[in-house]
Amino acid sequence: MDELDEIRRRKLQELKEKIERARVEEEQRIRAEMTKREILRRILTPEARSRLTNIKLSRPQFAEQLELQLIQLAQAGRITKPISEEELLRILKRLLGKKKETKIRWI
Repeated sequence: MDELDEIRRRKLQELKEKIERARVEEEQRIRAEMTKREILRRILTPEARSRLTNIKLSRPQFAEQLELQLIQLAQAGRITKPISEEELLRILKRLLGKKKETKIRWI
């Protein structure tokens, strides 16, 4: 019986540790997301943030890459004033201009 109790105690301890690790990771993820939002709030005008939110809905991975690039530029001191929606659109055109454009024509 003692051996069974020991196994249960170890399993319970492992479960507690796993739950604690998950809680810590979630807190870190939330803190990182809040920091990212704060930086974007400082470097983008409200209109540009709205545009970025719309892009996130249609192309989440692309929007995530764009956010990371903007944050890196801001942290490097290369963004000195908030980016307007027009400037963001120019950046998007440059980034998307590299891709081949597909057109569908109806006959």
